[in-house]
Amino acid sequence: MGRKKNSMGAMLLEKESFRRTKFGTLLYSDPISDLEESNSNSARSSNASSAPSPPRISSFYNTTTTTNNSPNYFMSPWNQSASPYVKSPWIHQPALDFSEESETRDCKNGLIGSLVREEGHIYSLASSGDLLYTGSDSKNIRVWKNLKEYSGFKSHSGLVKAIVVYGDKIFTGHQDGKIRVWKFLGKKRKAYKRVGSLPTIRDYLKSSINPKAYVEVRRKRNVPWIKHFDAVSCMSLDKERGLLYSGSWDKTLKVWRLSDSKCLESITAHHDAINSVVVGFDGLVLTGSADGTVKAWRRELVGNSAKHVLVETLLKQDNAVTSLAVNTLATTVYAGSSDGLVNFWERQKHFLEYGGGLRGHKLAVLCVAVAGNLVMSGSADKSICVWRREEGGIHGLLTVLTGHNGPVKCLTVEDSNEEDDNNESEDEAVVEKKSDQYWRVYSGSLDNSVKVWRLFEAVEPEADPAF
Repeated sequence: MGRKKNSMGAMLLEKESFRRTKFGTLLYSDPISDLEESNSNSARSSNASSAPSPPRISSFYNTTTTTNNSPNYFMSPWNQSASPYVKSPWIHQPALDFSEESETRDCKNGLIGSLVREEGHIYSLASSGDLLYTGSDSKNIRVWKNLKEYSGFKSHSGLVKAIVVYGDKIFTGHQDGKIRVWKFLGKKRKAYKRVGSLPTIRDYLKSSINPKAYVEVRRKRNVPWIKHFDAVSCMSLDKERGLLYSGSWDKTLKVWRLSDSKCLESITAHHDAINSVVVGFDGLVLTGSADGTVKAWRRELVGNSAKHVLVETLLKQDNAVTSLAVNTLATTVYAGSSDGLVNFWERQKHFLEYGGGLRGHKLAVLCVAVAGNLVMSGSADKSICVWRREEGGIHGLLTVLTGHNGPVKCLTVEDSNEEDDNNESEDEAVVEKKSDQYWRVYSGSLDNSVKVWRLFEAVEPEADPAF
């Protein structure tokens, strides 16, 4: 009997180990219907391991880390699920009434509501003023206002992997390697119209007839350098310089000039798929890749033209880098990776110094976002860790948000700056945010839902663990 138990225990351990390796399929945002699906049939493979291991950092950096292997996880009292009998493809679950006598009345941080989408996984989110844009593998881009459906538009092909909003234009990056451009037709019409793509058809045709405009991407396959030939996985805006950056599984970082939609540069930035790009501080642009590296780039004058040059390689490890975020005020860079860590760097005079790693997840970190002094990380373990940055670069775990039934793939924070600039009437959430450091955070998951959270930077006396 004892041998039987030991044999069954060994089988369970082996099964658990087998399951964990399967989350490597999440690193490229492939549509999956089963989290335990084998990635052996995937068209793309990576040399980056998903097994947890400490980051390999150059001795140039201070490698002192602050970690905690056993954060206090808890089950959210607001874990809601949609009824299968509801006909609408989207279900808005109303916000909790915090005025009621309940245990949650005094809890500042928590779930406001859920948007459950039954037709596909959520892969991308973007917030602009009081509008929320959601992208999924159904090729639809839904637009929401005050947690209610406002508008929407649909692409004919390519699931939506990235969304960026610039004024009245919306840029969407797709699985088919295209960047599509849409225009908001005004508040009266509440509609969106496709107005082009990157590159433009004219530029693409011009490059197609020029033999010198082709580059070799695979054996016996050449394509025009101005176009991504694999999935567009990420985008980031530099509003001051009027530039859009796009990263792709084709390992290239492309630079677009928004004024005329020209592709200015195509940089073979990594040895594997680019999973994240973010515009930072001091003119830096940062890229994270499945090759396990985080690189910092800066646009400098080379000869007679401005080009992006590699300034520094911040991280080099075996585990894939899945996401990046920047706190511009604190001049800090955060990078989530497949080992469940969030590494960070802080500016020290003329270089970035490694600050440590935030350990709060059991599985791969898939997305990272920053709001004020808060840092949020979404993971394949279905949770969202919220960290608070203190003076001196010390980070404490503020709370862990649970409620998703699938991996948390994307995060975004409500941006009210545009609304404030237009001197429009502010809703209650914005006023509360200003007076009490309130943030509204959206999380998209492979459980087909978007959840809306309320977060305060103020720390309650009993909830300020420091690592």
